[in-house]
Amino acid sequence: MTSSYDYVIVGAGSAGCVLANRLSANPARRVLLLEAGGRDWHPFIHMPAGLAKLVGKKGVNWDYDTEAEPNLGGRRLWWPRGKVLGGSSSINAMCYTRGAPGDYDAWALASGDARWAWNNVLPVFKRSEGNVRGANAWHGADGELTVSPLRHHNVLSQAFIDAAVDAGHARNDDFNADTQDGFGYYAVTQRNGARCSTAVAFLRPALARANLEVRTRALATRVVLDGGRAVGVAYRHRGRAERAEAGCVILAGGAINSPQLLMLSGIGPADHLREHGIAVALDRAGVGANLQDHLDICTLVRSTRAVTYDKTNDVAVALRFLLRRDGIGSSNIAEAGGFVRSRLAPDSRCDIQFHFVPALLDDHGRHRLDGHGYTVHACNLRPKSRGTIRLRSADPAAPAAIHPNYLGDEDGFDLRMMVEGARLSREILAQDAFAPYRGEEIFPGADAKSDADLAAFVRRKAETIYHPVGTCRMGKDDASVVDAELRVRGIEGLRVVDASIMPTLVGGNTNAPVVMIAERAAELLLAP
Repeated sequence: MTSSYDYVIVGAGSAGCVLANRLSANPARRVLLLEAGGRDWHPFIHMPAGLAKLVGKKGVNWDYDTEAEPNLGGRRLWWPRGKVLGGSSSINAMCYTRGAPGDYDAWALASGDARWAWNNVLPVFKRSEGNVRGANAWHGADGELTVSPLRHHNVLSQAFIDAAVDAGHARNDDFNADTQDGFGYYAVTQRNGARCSTAVAFLRPALARANLEVRTRALATRVVLDGGRAVGVAYRHRGRAERAEAGCVILAGGAINSPQLLMLSGIGPADHLREHGIAVALDRAGVGANLQDHLDICTLVRSTRAVTYDKTNDVAVALRFLLRRDGIGSSNIAEAGGFVRSRLAPDSRCDIQFHFVPALLDDHGRHRLDGHGYTVHACNLRPKSRGTIRLRSADPAAPAAIHPNYLGDEDGFDLRMMVEGARLSREILAQDAFAPYRGEEIFPGADAKSDADLAAFVRRKAETIYHPVGTCRMGKDDASVVDAELRVRGIEGLRVVDASIMPTLVGGNTNAPVVMIAERAAELLLAP
C-alpha cells in the first residue's frame, strides 16, 4: 500500500512529537508520524515514580545492550530507550536541564551557523516551556511542555543538598538560570504531578487534526530514494509492508535508530554497507560515528533508618497519586542533584553532574539489594571517548551494534574524571547531614581506598545514564552527516532531527535540548 504526505516523520519520541505538532498546524499540510512502539497507555508511564516499574518492560523499551566494552571488563551495558509514543520522554526521570551556554556556542562554531549559539537557542527553549513558576529572562510560561517543581521530596534528598553545601558547594534553586553550579532539586517535566512527556505535551493536542496521521507498531525499514532524493519511507505495519511517499522525510529515531535507518537505506560507510549486502546510495563515513554518552558511577550507602523508597506500599502510593496527584507517586525518584566544576575541568563549564536517589539502585534497579539505602550518581559531562553505531545485519528488526567505547580516549582523561566523580560523591556523603542515616558503604566499599581502587570500581560497575548523542553529527565540514539546517548532506528531501545531530554532548540531561532541536527544525522547515 502507498499513500502520500507532505512530511513523513520516523519516530514519535521527544523530537517527533514536537515536529508532528508544529508541522500539522497548517491544515493544508499532510503529516504522517510513524512509531515502532505502541500507545502510551501504561499507567506507570504517567505516574512519575512508575518509572521504577518500567525497568525491563519490553512493551515500552527497545531494551538494547551494547557490544562488549573492552575498557569495562568486557561487560555489555544495558541501554533502555523508549519504544512508545513520547519515546524516552515517556520512561525517563523527567529532569529538565539544558546544559551550559558554552555547549551551544560550541555547536554554533561546529555548524558555522550562529542560530545554534546560546543567545539564539534560549528563546527557542522558552517557546516550548510552560514553567508553572512563571516567565522570566530564563524561562517561558506559555509553552506546551509543562515544567514544575516536584510535589514530593524525600528527607534524604534534602540531606544530600545540605551535605553538598557543607562540603563547600553552592546551593542552586534553578540549574537553568544564570549559573548551573551548585546543588538543589531538579525541575521536572510534570503537569499536575503527572509526567508531561512530549506525547502528552505536543502530540495529544494535535491528534484531532484531520491532516495528522499517527501509526503505531510501524517499523521503518528504509528511506526510499530516487537518485539523490528521498521520496518516501518503506515500513512494516502490523505485519504488512507499506510505503508512504513524502515531499520531505524526517528521521527522529534517536542516536541509535536514525543512523541505523540511514545505513539500511544505503547511506553510510560504503565498506560496512557492502559487508551486509546493502547497495551504496551515498558513501558517508560519519553515519554512526561520533557516538558520545554520559558514563555514570554510583556510590551506594545503607541507611540506618527506614525512610527510603526501597520498601514502599505500592498500592497505597498508587492510590494517593490517583486521588491527590502527590506523595511518593509524584516523585521522579532522582529528586535532587547538582553540577560542579571539578579540579580537572578544562574550562569554566561544570564537568560533573550528580543525581541523588533515596533508594539502593544497582544495575539500573534491575538488581534489588536488601534493606534500605541511598545512591549518588556521578557522571562525566564532557567525555573525550567516541564510539560507533553499526549494523548487525541488513534486517531492520535486528538491533544495531552499539560500540560506545567508554574510557577509550588515549590519555585516560575520562577514567580520571570518573574517579573524581566517585571521590566527590564520597566527600558529600561523609558530611554531618547524613550522620543520622549513614550505615555501611556498599559500593565502592571500605576496601576501595586509592585512586587505583576507584578506577577498578569504575571499570567494574559504571553504567550509562541514558544520554547517547552525536551519530549523525551536524557540522560545516564535508565529513558531517547533516548541515546547520539538519539536511542530510548529499540527499535532498531528507533531514535528521534528534539527539544524533549534536556535535558534542551538552552538560546535562538531554531531553530538553532535543525538544529545542525539534522546535528549531520546525522553524527551518516552515520558513518561507
